[in-house]
Amino acid sequence: MALQALGAEDSIRRGALVIWMQFGSLCLCLAGAEMLHGIARAKWLVPRIGKERALKLSALTGALLAFLVCWFFVPALGLRSAAAHGLLGLGLAVFMASFDVAVARFAMRRPWSKIWPDFNPGSGNYLLFGLLALTLIPLAIWWLRG
Repeated sequence: MALQALGAEDSIRRGALVIWMQFGSLCLCLAGAEMLHGIARAKWLVPRIGKERALKLSALTGALLAFLVCWFFVPALGLRSAAAHGLLGLGLAVFMASFDVAVARFAMRRPWSKIWPDFNPGSGNYLLFGLLALTLIPLAIWWLRG
């Protein structure tokens, strides 16, 4: 009986590990896609329509890109409730906000005074709206896929 309990506990641990690995994979795919999205915006969109309009447009296109990535990855997580999908969205938004800050601070060497305005819609950057959309995307996918 004790061995069966140990086997079940080990199975739960392995299941949790798989979910964390899938979550990490989803985060890395989102980060890579959004990084390429930002590079494309800076290289092709900003010169054509200007930085202000490009930032506004990229909030929409970034949310659509995140939706597409999540459309393929979220169902594989096997989450079964609205609450689980909501928590996933919150986790993704926290990860992406942290990733944006880390890249800006450590890879681009931007000072904090230039990082925080990225999250302020009043400064013309709609990153915060993109993060809010990201919190809802897994829930929307759960609802759409039934």
